[in-house]
Amino acid sequence: MRLLYFHQHFATPRGASGTRSYEFARALIVRGHQVTIVCGAHQLSGLELPYDKTKGWYRGDVDGIDVISLPLAYSNHDSLFRRGWTFLRFALRSVRLALTLDCDLVFATSTPITAVIPGLAAKWLRGKPFVFEVRDLWPELPRALGMRNPFLLGGMSLLEFLGYRSADACVGLSPGIVEGIRARADERLPVAMIPNGSDLELFHPSKRAKLTLPGIGADDFVAGFTGAHGVANGLDALLDVAQELRRRGDTRVKLVFIGDGKEKERLAARAVELGLTNCLFFPPVPKAELGAITASLDCGLMVLKDIPAFYRGTSPNKFFDYIAAGIPVVNNYPGWLAGLIAEHRCGIVVPPGNAAAFADALQRLAADAPECRAMGVAARALAEKEFGRPILADRFIATLEAVPR
Repeated sequence: MRLLYFHQHFATPRGASGTRSYEFARALIVRGHQVTIVCGAHQLSGLELPYDKTKGWYRGDVDGIDVISLPLAYSNHDSLFRRGWTFLRFALRSVRLALTLDCDLVFATSTPITAVIPGLAAKWLRGKPFVFEVRDLWPELPRALGMRNPFLLGGMSLLEFLGYRSADACVGLSPGIVEGIRARADERLPVAMIPNGSDLELFHPSKRAKLTLPGIGADDFVAGFTGAHGVANGLDALLDVAQELRRRGDTRVKLVFIGDGKEKERLAARAVELGLTNCLFFPPVPKAELGAITASLDCGLMVLKDIPAFYRGTSPNKFFDYIAAGIPVVNNYPGWLAGLIAEHRCGIVVPPGNAAAFADALQRLAADAPECRAMGVAARALAEKEFGRPILADRFIATLEAVPR
């Protein structure tokens, strides 16, 4: 099978972003399939490809994957207008490739929702089988985050509906996303639930070592957040926790923030303004290096804004990294991940917006090393049993191979 795969935010382990598409593409190649990925350009991709002046793009082989990178720079720091314009330009340039590149099946993954456009073009104008992967529900999530522009919300809703109704199969990354797809799609549409996964070797507990990050002492209990620092993450909640810990006179628990995003500078400035020396901010780290750092944390932090759309409609990479690394997870929002944590006893779930309860959880883990280790062991067991990348890759490949061609 020759697969044409559209993912605007594609990244490799040499970058500092999610590598789901890279891992699945590699698994397809091992099975004898051919994969061409079309992506944009962003600072955290880890791509270094030669530029083709005649085509106006970067193209090269990445571990067996044929990658075309369109020179459309993207950053979470960009304004809403600029990001939207980049999304639209990528979609329109991708349509040309969808109509000309040789393939047997077309696959498009959001976000953004505009990623569906080249898939629709290949389906409608070439009759190519099309599989649509949904990483967030649109427009439910933007609306929940405060977007009120009826034109944008209507456009998102239309693209979502057309994607569901035109695709030969869909993939959802969480139970809530699958439910959302089924609510709007034809009842006969195959829909697979394939969440983000755990890189079991890269994030292995055996990589645990003494953290050498500035500001960390030998006896500190280090709780880490690794990922995007965006509006949706609601990271002010962690600064509230840091304030509560300081009020209690706790100088041992340190909160470490690793990553980038639109909110990072503001958060760091607020921490300085409040005198929160227990909050430490660090730049993004290539995924190839992040595994050892994550395994060396004492616990992982799962934080999102208290928005019901998040409860069952997200599948954050960081959760699967934490459990692969064998560290307990402290989570502050309800939903399917909170259910997993409680069921498998691999962390602590606290109520949204309750800084005192969150501080209690961190101090409990810091004071009880055996319990902390037991939760970490349970976390790793969950990763191996249900979320190992090979398990999910098999499910992904089976979904694609089942589509009639």
